[in-house]
Amino acid sequence: MGIPATPFSESPEDPFALGHAASAVLDEHGRVVGWSTRAQELLGYPGKEVIGRLWQEFLIDPGDLPTARAAVADCLSAGGWFGVMPLRHRDGRRVEMGFRSTAVVRNEIAREWFLVGAPAEEVIAWQRDRALLDGLYHRSPIGLVVHSPDLHIIRVNRAVETTSGMTAKEHRGRRTGEVLVSEDAGPSEDRVRRVLETGKPMVFTEQSCRLRRDPSRERWVSASAFRMEDSAGRILGVAETIEDVTDRHRARRRLALLNEAGARIGTTLDVQRTARELAEAAVPGLADYVSVDLLQPVTRGDQPRPDAAGPLLRVAFSPGEPRVAYPEGEAVPLAPESPQARCLAAGRPMLETVELIHPEWYSLDRRRAEEALGLGVHSMIVVPLTARGLVLGVVSLWRSRRPEPFEEDDLTVAQEFAARAAVCIDNARRFTQQQRTALTLQRSLLPSAVPAQRAVEVAHRYLPASAEPGIGGDWFDVIPLSGARVALVVGDVVGHGIHAAATMGRLRTAVHTLASLDLEPDEVLARLDDLVNLLAAEREAYGDQPPGEQVVGATCLYAVYDPVSRHCSLARAGHPPPVVATPDGQVRLPDLPAGPPLGLGGLPFEAYELDLPEGSLLALYTNGLVEERNGDIDVALTRLCAELTRSAGPLERTCQAVVDALVPERPTDDIALLIARTRVLVQENVASWDLAREPTAAARARNLTAAKLTEWGLEELAFTTELIASELVTNAYRYADGPITLRLIRTEHLICEVSDPSHTSPHLRRARITDEGGRGLFLVAQLTERWGTRYTQAGKTVWTEQPLGSPGG
Repeated sequence: MGIPATPFSESPEDPFALGHAASAVLDEHGRVVGWSTRAQELLGYPGKEVIGRLWQEFLIDPGDLPTARAAVADCLSAGGWFGVMPLRHRDGRRVEMGFRSTAVVRNEIAREWFLVGAPAEEVIAWQRDRALLDGLYHRSPIGLVVHSPDLHIIRVNRAVETTSGMTAKEHRGRRTGEVLVSEDAGPSEDRVRRVLETGKPMVFTEQSCRLRRDPSRERWVSASAFRMEDSAGRILGVAETIEDVTDRHRARRRLALLNEAGARIGTTLDVQRTARELAEAAVPGLADYVSVDLLQPVTRGDQPRPDAAGPLLRVAFSPGEPRVAYPEGEAVPLAPESPQARCLAAGRPMLETVELIHPEWYSLDRRRAEEALGLGVHSMIVVPLTARGLVLGVVSLWRSRRPEPFEEDDLTVAQEFAARAAVCIDNARRFTQQQRTALTLQRSLLPSAVPAQRAVEVAHRYLPASAEPGIGGDWFDVIPLSGARVALVVGDVVGHGIHAAATMGRLRTAVHTLASLDLEPDEVLARLDDLVNLLAAEREAYGDQPPGEQVVGATCLYAVYDPVSRHCSLARAGHPPPVVATPDGQVRLPDLPAGPPLGLGGLPFEAYELDLPEGSLLALYTNGLVEERNGDIDVALTRLCAELTRSAGPLERTCQAVVDALVPERPTDDIALLIARTRVLVQENVASWDLAREPTAAARARNLTAAKLTEWGLEELAFTTELIASELVTNAYRYADGPITLRLIRTEHLICEVSDPSHTSPHLRRARITDEGGRGLFLVAQLTERWGTRYTQAGKTVWTEQPLGSPGG
């Protein structure tokens, strides 16, 4: 077979190149009139044997004559021929040769044929190379640009024409900067120049490749380049292949966005913060604007309804929000036809493109919708936030700045964003719910209000830790005691969480019980130590010890102040020492023995005694107050002392000043602070008598009581109080051995105390009809509001309280 003749090529790779191919000349009858040396080398016939002979006689086997005649016919009709034909070598073997023939006119009458030939395999290889080159320019999907040594474009293939929208002729003579935007043309020209200068190829270099005629359209290419040289080593230019990898680049970018989102979303257990992290992670990589709207129960930590009904609350909006957006914290109205409403109802994502644009997109009023459309918003994705089968809200993504609308791949990425964020938001919601429950429990276990005390003026603060560590076991208390005294307590349970709060509640209840027994501070701590050991043993026995959590332990500071004697007794169990500020401006930390923390067991606690002038400040606190700022306790204590020296004003102001000076915005540990300003009962409100142990002691007690109540203007309580004093003194006379002391104290109550050296405790019992005695304490209990016994080193004191102004006690 044959094809029309084409011009001869001078390319060294061309098998028909002069000096490389075999050549022969035939006259119009087919006789050989010319024969080259190369023809002799390939076919074995010397020129003297073939000149004048018909070529078919010696070069063609009889079996190949039909093929030869067909070729001759084609050549005569077309004026030339190109193809492969089997020839016979001089030694008889068959040789496949590729031929090209063309007519040569010697004069107007005679015509000769010039033939060039080469081995068929060389011709086929050359044809393959020609086909490859033709394919690169006309059919290859990969772009090809040929640059001259001065970096002008010489030629481009059809793929570049299609991509750029410019013909090859329009490209020719231009520089890259005339085709691409300047930001992308500069790096491209620099790389081609580097290849031209160094000769080192450039392989698979990715870069942005935006066209000047369409600069807003994103396009990324992978470019490779090599320097072109001729056989003599002269530089001819640079050939550059360009592959459009925009889709691949976007896929990698989406994957990177997902990886980044996984690291950025859910760093805290805060619902609003998690929603804001979602909005920030999606901009600008995926969208221009992002809003996160949650069902209102979710924002409170509650579980939403299964039907996802209820209003939405704007929780987060991406940075640079447009003026038409609903601000954070505002309810977002839902029109039934809006994508958000349809997304919530169907529980599936919505992709809206420019063809479907309508104001209902935004769930806005008409004015805001029109303004939103004016911003150039052209596509939108709405994805439900679903976790554990519950729809928590929706996330809406808008595009306006970039011209490309959202695609299905973007929808997939948005769904992955939403899925990850939804789990984090639900975790935060559940934590918020648990935290709120724990805080409710904790606050219910703490004193809601501190009753007014005659002994001290009190200001207090309780500051829970921020959400991350959870609630703690810090507590404080102000407990009224007998004899107008008051107990001040501050404690701290080790650890955080529900167990710490529950343990705190049990210890606080135990302190109240122990305080009612009027025990000394060191005895109270010793009993608390036993209780903490018991709680630890219970948890260990029932396997209720969370992994890694410390064994139950606590610290405590217990102080008792007597406004009559101005005496204060304190004891602490591993707790920070109190701070005492006296009215003369002196501030100090008493050298109070530290004592072991509660729960160690077997170690004693020591009480510390001091006298406090009227108006002194006693500050009790937990370690969170002095260990928060920079970890330097000495600096914190110095600052605390400095604030207490400026305590001339209201106590509440002093308390707040301490908090402002020492507590950070988000404390990592609970803080309890209790500041008490001491008062002293005036002597006119206290009366005390020593009574001899004699039969007339009860009568004398009645007389002294009546006289003092008359002096105080409390005659209406005289009869009742005389009876109480008489019964208590009579018991002391009967069962004690030693002097008896009667004391009356007037505060909000009328307090009657009888002290004796005996440690025998009186007991209330119901007397039988036949009993002659045993009714005294029963009568006392009926006539008073409270009564009890407290023990001292010198004996015991039986006391009663009657509210003033209440006849009959």
